[in-house]
Amino acid sequence: MERLNKLLAHAGVGSRRYCDELIFHGRVSVDGQKVREPGTRVDIETQQVTVDGQPIRVEPLVYWLLNKPRGYLCTNHDPQNRPRAIDLIPHVNQRVYTVGRLDEDSEGLLLMTNDGDLAHKLMHPRFGIHKTYLVQVAGKPTKKDLEQLLEGVWLSDGHVKARRVKRLKSQGDSTWLEIVLCEGKNREIRRMLAKLEHKVMRLKRIAIGPLRLDRLGKGKSRRLPPDEVERLRLACQPRPRREVKVKTTPAASEAPPRSRRRGRPSTEPTVVPTSRSRSVRSQRRS
Repeated sequence: MERLNKLLAHAGVGSRRYCDELIFHGRVSVDGQKVREPGTRVDIETQQVTVDGQPIRVEPLVYWLLNKPRGYLCTNHDPQNRPRAIDLIPHVNQRVYTVGRLDEDSEGLLLMTNDGDLAHKLMHPRFGIHKTYLVQVAGKPTKKDLEQLLEGVWLSDGHVKARRVKRLKSQGDSTWLEIVLCEGKNREIRRMLAKLEHKVMRLKRIAIGPLRLDRLGKGKSRRLPPDEVERLRLACQPRPRREVKVKTTPAASEAPPRSRRRGRPSTEPTVVPTSRSRSVRSQRRS
């Protein structure tokens, strides 16, 4: 038995969120009955699941790393028949989709998979998976500009900020930066830098969590081995919270006075000699 939305995602229908929407809109049926609860348990071996009347077929999960060139779209359907990233992997028989889109003018690492559950975790901000980008910007961003990226800027869809920013080098009248994000809103880096009056000339994603592009050529792809897939899954595991030990000290009124010599608590009361007792001792000495 498996949750319906997870089953659809594993079957390559789409991401977990997309599958939830299909279910909510009554487009999914189990044994001929429409189901609107994503958590419904289904046995794919004994029950028939259909989407818009078409039975789903559970395919083996596949994971492909693609180096997307500029000029390609991250979509499985384009009415204008423009080049798509999926066109670069015709050898993949399964229905895969991109994990974390790159706009047409951007390039770099794309994960192509039919594992909707893992795709959801890699992209959802709650799991905090780092996405690393190389960015060439026009001009010379100041230290204040970089600090502003870390503090965040307000865009039309909310407050966004970078996790890390590093200046790499200058190239003519432009500057190369390394920027790390934990979420990926539409054209987020371009809009953030536009707020600071710096135009993005080139943007390339080089890593998603532990998965790196390395020296894979433009337009080339490779299948992920099981150990890389496992590292991605481990990166998505919730991290245990550290227990903060609070060191308590006794109140000032309860703490015993400390000896000046060895710092040990004194058990005798502190006596401050008066002027009269000092005069008596001086007479005894004389």
